This record gives sequence, C-alpha cells and structure tokens, in this order.
Amino acid sequence: MTSAARRPAGELESAVLEALWAAAEPMTVRDVRTALGGNLARTTITTILSRLHVKGVLRRTRSGRGYAYSPVVEDQAALSAGRMHKELDKSGAERPSVLARFVSDLNANDERLLRVLLEQAGHADEPTS
Repeated sequence: MTSAARRPAGELESAVLEALWAAAEPMTVRDVRTALGGNLARTTITTILSRLHVKGVLRRTRSGRGYAYSPVVEDQAALSAGRMHKELDKSGAERPSVLARFVSDLNANDERLLRVLLEQAGHADEPTS
C-alpha cells in the first residue's frame, strides 16, 4: 500500500470503535474484520484492537484462543470527554490556565451551551477558587 492510499491517522481506530459500539455483544478480531468489510488484514485489526485495549478504551475477555473486545465507554461523546478529563488531570498546577484558555477559545454558541450545561448540572452558582 502506498502512503497516498493510507488512511488518515485515527480513522481506522474510529471505524473499529464504531463497529464495536454498534454491536450487541463483544466482538472477536474476525467479527470486527467482517464488520469493516473484510478487506483489512487480520493482523491490522488485531493491532488496532490491542492498541485500543492498552489505551484503556476497550476491555477484552478470552474467546477461544483469542479475545473478544467491547468498548469501555458507550459512545464517541463519552470517549472525547474522557480524553478531555485526562488532559486536564495531566495539566497539574496549570489546570486553571488550561481551562481559562479552553473557555476563551470557545465560539459564542459553544460558550452559551457550556453555560446552559453548567446550570443544568448545578455548577453555575458554585464559588470559584
């Protein structure tokens, strides 16, 4: 495969996750490969599933000589939110600055939505430190 024909970074991981989210039960490498059209090598699917497992995105259970995989979170929104929390946790003492930068870069619609969501969550009236 030439580099021009390669998928953009993360596209295959996203496709694998979409297949797993759509499944009613854990999927084996074979199941995932079939769900993605059967054109990818088994080793490619195995690598992607293993990487997602190491990242903590998938859980795996024994299924015969291999594993069956299922997502840890229920959808893309939960996955993205988890990544945002991890980044905030890594920011340490810079957390207030990171949050301030994030909020200052929001467009007006996202800022309004964030305010509504904070009010709904009961956080709008909490004191800041």
